[in-house]
Amino acid sequence: MAEATRAAYPVTLTGNLDEPPSRWLFFFKWLLLVPHLIILLFLWVAFAVLTIFAFFAILFTGRYPRGMFDFNVGVLRWTWRVSFYGYGMLGTDKYPPFSLDSRDYPANLEIAYPERLHRGLVLVKWWLLALPHYVVVSIFGVGIGPPEGGGLANVLVFFAAIALLFTGKYPPDMFRLVIQMNRWTLRVGAYAALMTDEYPPFRLED
Repeated sequence: MAEATRAAYPVTLTGNLDEPPSRWLFFFKWLLLVPHLIILLFLWVAFAVLTIFAFFAILFTGRYPRGMFDFNVGVLRWTWRVSFYGYGMLGTDKYPPFSLDSRDYPANLEIAYPERLHRGLVLVKWWLLALPHYVVVSIFGVGIGPPEGGGLANVLVFFAAIALLFTGKYPPDMFRLVIQMNRWTLRVGAYAALMTDEYPPFRLED
């Protein structure tokens, strides 16, 4: 009953696995991702600057400026699509669009805009309150570039690549677990970036 009545978290991350995925394309995705990674570098600089401005806006007004919010959601959305295509998931062979907006793509991210945010909470949630989650997501090791081998998600995606190479199939339980780790990580990222006051749940969810 508790599961049925649980309210949806304001950060919604989805990803649909391509069937069948390519057995060899993952060897070259690091090269195909270069244009996206260059653009994302600049987008994340802008994300950081706008988050600082949003910090003061929330502190003094209790509101996250809508234009800044939509831009930062777009950066997270773009990041998730690149991660889903690349070595964060290897979930699709469809090349990610160069766009901050929602598109017809196998992976998507939405964050509900908060009309009001707690002015005092902004001082502590991004470092003190989020600290336990930082420990968890550091174990996951979720990223958007080539796998570093230091996190659980990296290890699972590596074995998924091996399975793709030899069987042409992505183990469904492995896919499910990795996408749950990504969802947890991006929820924490949105909370730490002051985009919601709702504390991220300590659970893996479909």
